[in-house]
Amino acid sequence: MPIPKGPLPLQSDQGPGAGERQAAALRSTLVSVAVNTLLSIAQFFIGVLANSAALVADAIHSLSDLLSDFIVLVANKHSAKAPDDQHPYGHHRFETAASLAIGVLLIIVGVSMLWSGHPKLTAPEALPPVHKVALFAALFTLLAKELLFRYLLRVGERVRSTMLVANAWHARSDAASSLMVAIGVGASLAGFPLADPLAALIVGLMITRMGWKFFIEAFNDLMDSSVDAETEMRIRTLLLDTPGVLGIHGLKTRKMGDMIWVEVDLEMDGNLTIHTGHEIAAEARRRVMQQEAVLDVMTHFDPVSLDPEA
Repeated sequence: MPIPKGPLPLQSDQGPGAGERQAAALRSTLVSVAVNTLLSIAQFFIGVLANSAALVADAIHSLSDLLSDFIVLVANKHSAKAPDDQHPYGHHRFETAASLAIGVLLIIVGVSMLWSGHPKLTAPEALPPVHKVALFAALFTLLAKELLFRYLLRVGERVRSTMLVANAWHARSDAASSLMVAIGVGASLAGFPLADPLAALIVGLMITRMGWKFFIEAFNDLMDSSVDAETEMRIRTLLLDTPGVLGIHGLKTRKMGDMIWVEVDLEMDGNLTIHTGHEIAAEARRRVMQQEAVLDVMTHFDPVSLDPEA
């Protein structure tokens, strides 16, 4: 039977558009570094001068973004390395480790803010009045972080990088926290002094929740969790649609950073030659790696009898 010919991706390939992904990660992360540096400095000093605990908390949140940006830069550099003797599957899980680190960082920041903010709610008489400049700073920060989130998410989805998407949602959590800060500062200026420290506590809860989400997802990937059902169904369909493949079983998938490792048993006519069976398996592998973010497809041939009397 005719088998389409063409160059097959190699196990050492870094995946589709690896160079573009690395360059996009570097550019977008440097933009995030610049924005978060300016915001964290401005928020901290304005928050201190304007007596706004919520704005200072948001500045700490922006600082955690800055630290996570540096984690992304380091992981982006190492994840693009080719496989070596100690890492035969490549270094793709550096990205997963980076997402795990971002999650741990967010949890630490969030819990610290909750711990430090609680005493302020129990002693409202000691709270100094908040200056209205804090409100303008919070609104400007909200706009800047929302724009940064949209930019980072667009880049992350374009190059299919879970690490960049995680960093984008980190920026979105900042935008949501800035909204809370603006509400808290506004309410404090309107005559509710507890609103500002309460907003700081809510920001801490939001940061902790987002950190737990990143941590548990990255932890599952490090534990070789399979891909989602929709992606697995697409891979299954590509394999079954390959000419010469009569069926499949034992399909296994696991995440390798942003890439997927696939293992499968292919059912073929038992009367085929080894050469023809190899060509069919190679074509099935090529189809999957061409259409999905798959690092490699490990196949095993199982002979199937086509004799109706068998």
